[in-house]
Amino acid sequence: MCKWRLIDTGPLEGPANMALDEALLNCFQNDPTRPVLRLYGWTPATLSVGRYQNAAVALDLGLCQDEGVPVVRRMTGGGIIYHTAEVTYSVVCAPEHLGDRTGVKDGFRKLCGFLLGTYQRLGLDARFAVDCNPGEERLGERTSFCFAGKEEFDVVVRDRKIGGNAQRRLSGAILQHGSIPLENRVQQGMRYLKEPAPGAARSVSLAELGHTPEPDQLKRLLVESFQERMGVELLPEPPTEQELVTAGKLEQHKYRCPSWTIEGRS
Repeated sequence: MCKWRLIDTGPLEGPANMALDEALLNCFQNDPTRPVLRLYGWTPATLSVGRYQNAAVALDLGLCQDEGVPVVRRMTGGGIIYHTAEVTYSVVCAPEHLGDRTGVKDGFRKLCGFLLGTYQRLGLDARFAVDCNPGEERLGERTSFCFAGKEEFDVVVRDRKIGGNAQRRLSGAILQHGSIPLENRVQQGMRYLKEPAPGAARSVSLAELGHTPEPDQLKRLLVESFQERMGVELLPEPPTEQELVTAGKLEQHKYRCPSWTIEGRS
């Protein structure tokens, strides 16, 4: 059974979260034998912008500043997410860790399978959007707000999207991260958008589905499901010194810099 690292950092500030995710990816490229599942949260509540979004066009940055809501840019694509009242995960691995599924779509199906398993452990009928689309809704349409649209391998419960996931592939390495919403704070997040995102009303949280697990309980379910679905053993350990040094540099010189956050220039 393949052994993976399990890193639980708890809640961090947005720049620290994104810097550590990138540091794990960068360091993994130097040692691709140690794949990682990381679990974390956000404090304070933070807006994350997709890699290719224009933050100044999509967000009311003046309102964000007035209300003290930080903005951070991810290294993955997708739309804006308001991170609060959630458990977030990231996975760093190589295509070989996914068996023969090395394509982007098959990779999403494989890596998101543990989310289906987690929701099913809570008694929910969770499926991938592509496998449950009776109205033939258009999937994969680009939206400025993550929860306003559905990708093929987004997880849906009762035809409503729960959480969101994004992926970045480098040479021989994959980073995927995503959120599991404990409560629905979509309306709060939409206040900071310059344009409305009506499709976001179709998203859902665990609380709205009748489940209110504590974050630690949800993490245990995620770990159990990940080990089962991926056929691996997760071994808890902290980030290495090299990962922390790399993350610190990225946080200072990239993720806290307006040139990256607003303009996408690193």
